[in-house]
Amino acid sequence: MAKLCANAQLIQDYKIALDDGRAHALIVDLASDNSEGFGPTSLELCVMSHAGCYAAIFALTAAKMRIPLKGLEVKVEALKTDAAGTITEEAFDIVVEADAPENRIKRCHELTLNCPVGLIFEKAGIKITYNMKRMETNE
Repeated sequence: MAKLCANAQLIQDYKIALDDGRAHALIVDLASDNSEGFGPTSLELCVMSHAGCYAAIFALTAAKMRIPLKGLEVKVEALKTDAAGTITEEAFDIVVEADAPENRIKRCHELTLNCPVGLIFEKAGIKITYNMKRMETNE
């Protein structure tokens, strides 16, 4: 079992300093009439975390499968509805550049779906779709 920590401290208005109790910190903020914000909102950070988790687990899985990954781009668009008050859907656009057969890339993607942040989103009932494309290698 791993223990994860997070600390939040109000700086000013809606600016919140976050840290993990180690060496990593960032600011989340809510945009207002007077400011565009000093960082992402907490909800945007959740979406960013999901994109980052998918990319990290895909790279890790590719390495374990000995797939020479040359490039990976993950873009996520999330839909927040007024009715739900939070995210209800996410759409992933993934571009992979690798020297590997299509079936191995697909298997890598399937194993990546076990990314811990993605599991949280799934358990929350968020509808997630994935669109994967191959980037042609230039050799």
